[in-house]
Amino acid sequence: HLLLCSCFPSLCVAAVLVLYFKYFIGWDNDLSTTIYHTFVALCYLTPILGAIIADSWLGKFKTIVYLSIVYTIGQVIMAISAIHDITDTNRDGTPDNMTFHTAMSMLGLMLIALGTGGIKPCVAAFGGDQFEEHQEKQRSTFFSIFYLSINAGSLLSTLITPILRAQECGIYSKQSCFPLAFGVPAALMVVALIVFIAGHSMYIMESPKGNILLRVMKCIGFAIKNRFNHRSQQHPKREHWMDWAEEKYDKLLIAQVKMVLKVLFLYIPLPMFWALFDQQGSRWTLQATTMDGNFGAFIIQPDQMQIVNPILIVIMVPIMDSAVYPLIKKCHINFTPLRRMTVGMLLAALAFVAAALLQIQIDVSNRYLADWFCGPGSHIYIYRIAICRDENCKARKQCKPIARLLFCTDLIPSLLRANFTIVNEEGQTCHYILQLGFGSSYTVLIPSTFTIQDIEPNGIHMAWQVIQYFLMTCGEVVFSVTGLDFSYAQAPSNMKSVLQAGWLLTVAVGNIIVLIVAEAGSLPDQWAEYVLFASLLVAVSIIFAVMAYFYTYMDPMEIEAKFMDLEPEEKKRKELGMTTKDNLAYVNNETSNNTDDKQTKI
Repeated sequence: HLLLCSCFPSLCVAAVLVLYFKYFIGWDNDLSTTIYHTFVALCYLTPILGAIIADSWLGKFKTIVYLSIVYTIGQVIMAISAIHDITDTNRDGTPDNMTFHTAMSMLGLMLIALGTGGIKPCVAAFGGDQFEEHQEKQRSTFFSIFYLSINAGSLLSTLITPILRAQECGIYSKQSCFPLAFGVPAALMVVALIVFIAGHSMYIMESPKGNILLRVMKCIGFAIKNRFNHRSQQHPKREHWMDWAEEKYDKLLIAQVKMVLKVLFLYIPLPMFWALFDQQGSRWTLQATTMDGNFGAFIIQPDQMQIVNPILIVIMVPIMDSAVYPLIKKCHINFTPLRRMTVGMLLAALAFVAAALLQIQIDVSNRYLADWFCGPGSHIYIYRIAICRDENCKARKQCKPIARLLFCTDLIPSLLRANFTIVNEEGQTCHYILQLGFGSSYTVLIPSTFTIQDIEPNGIHMAWQVIQYFLMTCGEVVFSVTGLDFSYAQAPSNMKSVLQAGWLLTVAVGNIIVLIVAEAGSLPDQWAEYVLFASLLVAVSIIFAVMAYFYTYMDPMEIEAKFMDLEPEEKKRKELGMTTKDNLAYVNNETSNNTDDKQTKI
């Protein structure tokens, strides 16, 4: 439980990030989507660095602690970058130096990506280290609880962070409170870090095992080079191309590399799932901004719709583990981990089909407004205002409109009102506040007391998004939770963090795919883009199913034991990760204390 505390706050920043780009920085939908997915991709590229630091230098525990501090600093910088009053010298409510805010935002996001990404492989692997080899069932349950806890934190952050963002704050002018939305997670991270450190005496903490990732890369490189140098037919073929490294590397390491490469080969199709999954925070959030968020007594924010995913996760993970999977087993259906992942990919594709159908309905509702007032393809809020001249703004009498304003505006949905100040030739002013609706068109006579609404607000309700969120969450449960456990179970004993980093790398590649599609922008309609992603994932799912059919599940401990029997005692210790003389001495010293160390297990 203490371990999982370090995971919660890192989810908060993404909840409001795309709206921060759009409404505070002032970027359009495509650029906001691009920067959002660039940030997410960085968060899943840095796990490679985290795995190297943990395995070769600091160990998992210290890596989690130090990089959590880096994350907190980045979150504080993000909160500072969102304070508009810092550069608002003329106090008009608009920052005068947007370059400063943009630069601070990018610095903060890079630190957050380094911090939260660097601890990702360490958190999962560190949790798995708390279980002995015969506790496979408990370890599998842990990964389910691990994923459940992350989504419980996501549920709270997705609910609370948009509420904080919707508050109005500022010294000279009141605006959406992005500083509060970024600042509170920083404070929560400090609390979580303190709790995590306080429990260090209860954890099993393995010492660093040397730069195993570098050794793996060197072993692979030597095998390729040696095979190329002996490519003539006079040299006998070997059973596996990695066997060409036997001239320099021990058979145990070669066997471990084979196991890793076998799993990494399966990872090749997986990025397409994440390309769809992570659009919940970008395209789906932007889709929600064009819909009716009125739920009677309250208005739900577009970024709060993401809360549906963690709510369903919290509900469905226990149901799947305690009811669905046991029922499938009783029906004598061999629902292997790779088959589960295939089903998860197909469900995600179906979610995007649902999103496309919903987008078509939104486009039908908004097309007249968008095409006539704001240009083809626009999806924004539209208002038509007729302003009249009146020497006495408070007088109630007929007045002839002198101007007719047609304007388009993207308003933060929490501020569904327009404030007008009309000044006549004599300098008299009239203040008027108009309550607005999503996608509406208004004719207003100012300062008359009535409003004529020509076009009803957008009737497509946000609740329709629940269908696509439900399908995506079902896919996530059977894909991601299974993938985490599969990655750990199939990894050699000294390469757990490496394979976890490889799993997270597929998320980064998936976000890069979204970047390519968003930047290309060749599809005129958003629904067509959704269909494109769904089609690609279906095709990839078929390829993955074929690959899974030919995959043979491994027992890493059994394979390692077979090769260790062939090695001298000292080499056994060396191949388990200690590559220097100092580390070998440390292992010899720790072996005698092994029994006492096990007593510290949670």
